[in-house]
Amino acid sequence: QVQLVESGGGLVQAGGSLRLSCAVSGRTFRRYGMAWFRQAPGKEREFVATITWDGSSTYYADSVKGRFTISRDNAKNTVDLQMISLKPEDTAVYFCAASNSYGSSFMEDYNYWGQGTQVTVSS
Repeated sequence: QVQLVESGGGLVQAGGSLRLSCAVSGRTFRRYGMAWFRQAPGKEREFVATITWDGSSTYYADSVKGRFTISRDNAKNTVDLQMISLKPEDTAVYFCAASNSYGSSFMEDYNYWGQGTQVTVSS
């Protein structure tokens, strides 16, 4: 069974940085497309970033492009999200997700989800 555990969330001032990490159990981590999604209070969950199984390709939501960077370490079974220049509108619970396929920006393409980590950006 695949388990995803996020860490690294917290409270930060606008303009600050945070690095989220997702630890994935299972020996087949390197086969998964991975992604980060987020859900703000009262809003639907939305796509943030995705990375292919080998890290060769990444894709970002327009709202975070140039500020967030997704990366993975297949030797350590982790996927990270480096966030800089944070804005109050980035406040949300951030979820890590794994896809048995290539990965995409669509929630329905992801088979496994973490419990989420809270990111709060104060103005």
